[in-house]
Amino acid sequence: MSLNFDDFQKQNISFDISELKNACDQVLKIKGFDTSLGIPHFAGISLNQIPGKPESITGNNIRGVFWTKPDSSGKEVIRDSKIDESKYTEFLDEYKNTYFKEVYDKLSKKYKLGRVRLLLKEPRSTLSWHRDPEPRLHIPIYTNPGAIMVIDHIAKHMPADGSVWITNNRKYHNAFNGGEENRVHLVACVLDYKFN
Repeated sequence: MSLNFDDFQKQNISFDISELKNACDQVLKIKGFDTSLGIPHFAGISLNQIPGKPESITGNNIRGVFWTKPDSSGKEVIRDSKIDESKYTEFLDEYKNTYFKEVYDKLSKKYKLGRVRLLLKEPRSTLSWHRDPEPRLHIPIYTNPGAIMVIDHIAKHMPADGSVWITNNRKYHNAFNGGEENRVHLVACVLDYKFN
């Protein structure tokens, strides 16, 4: 059987990894990861919001709607509330002096973005097996060889080298960090990207 990595698509755009790490460190000094979401080993920091609505980046808005099969019955259930991703158009003022503003502006010219977040996956932890409403753009910032994403049973490590990936999160997938260091990706919902 040959492996098909079509659900992991490296993009023809990249960013300076040292600048990305510096920006991440700056953001973490301004606002630490919110670990109060009730999801073990997962946290996020929103970089954009619905204009004038800071409540759009609190609570479950950091996570958003997804579907999962939580038990052996295989029955699919929905979790959380749907979010209108197209309304997330305002980059947060508190991060405008970081490299992420330049990254956001360049990505916004190339893709129709929804929420843009820094997502943390703590060491030796995993997400649930789930699917999302849209593809996701990933820019790995901090990672390790044990940080793997699995889409439809195909596993791939995305290196922290400034590269940009779009993953087919409409299929069932998860991400796990089998290493001993945090995994931090910039993750954006992409509203206009089509997989074959």
